[in-house]
Amino acid sequence: MTPDLWSYPNGVYDTGQAADVVGYDVEATDGKIGSVDDATYEVGQSYLIVDTGPWIFGKKVMLPASVVTQIDPVERKIFVGRTKQEIKTAPEFDESAFKESAYRDTLGEYYGRFPYWGAP
Repeated sequence: MTPDLWSYPNGVYDTGQAADVVGYDVEATDGKIGSVDDATYEVGQSYLIVDTGPWIFGKKVMLPASVVTQIDPVERKIFVGRTKQEIKTAPEFDESAFKESAYRDTLGEYYGRFPYWGAP
């Protein structure tokens, strides 16, 4: 079954104990990639905007919520099931179009082609 790319995996984000994750560090499978600049929590429309800082020369990336594998509120970290390279080669973040369905479709095609690493 293909997961909904725009929803957090079951058990990863508990809306009953929802925490604002803006400012949390983001860890790819092979190291830190930046910090959360913005996040949404609507079922079927959730994403993270990650500021990669100096890692990709200040580039921002948009990650579908389904790539999140763990949120650690104590350490203020979000873990994602993607490598740095997968994130680095993702379509460029477009601040003027990121809420449009065509842009989400493009990101969905990109992230959907990788094996699913979300929580069981």
